[in-house]
Amino acid sequence: MIGIFRTCLEGDFDMKSKDVMTKDPACCVSSDTVEQCAEMMKTHDVGSMPVVENEGSRRLVGIITDRDVTVKVVGEGLDPKATRVGDIMSREPVVARPDEELDQAMEQMRDRQIRRIPVVDEQHRLVGIIAQADVATQGHDNRKTGEMVRDISKP
Repeated sequence: MIGIFRTCLEGDFDMKSKDVMTKDPACCVSSDTVEQCAEMMKTHDVGSMPVVENEGSRRLVGIITDRDVTVKVVGEGLDPKATRVGDIMSREPVVARPDEELDQAMEQMRDRQIRRIPVVDEQHRLVGIIAQADVATQGHDNRKTGEMVRDISKP
């Protein structure tokens, strides 16, 4: 029993994306205004919002971040009440699968310098999201987490 516990503590235990993801995250649709999306971000205290085809299907079509709002709307002098999420979202975001090894999701985050990665099922329906903070607070390998944060933060 002690050997199993030690193995888990040492990080030899293979965590899956589903083990750390936030399940059923808040999301928006591309026809929402940027103002509505920003209000949802504030309400849910998140820095990104997955964009789905519609509430029923939850099929992922994009992602919008607080940086998108700042740079693409505020920085360009656009009206957040008139600008649609679909006009500024990133299409075809990098995704993870629930049963894939967490290390794979972390590697994608590190390599593409993204702080959040949506998790989708086989039908490309949004089932979760993994943020840097999720990895850091779920007891994953501290060294790998530190490397990921460092690499994501490179200019």
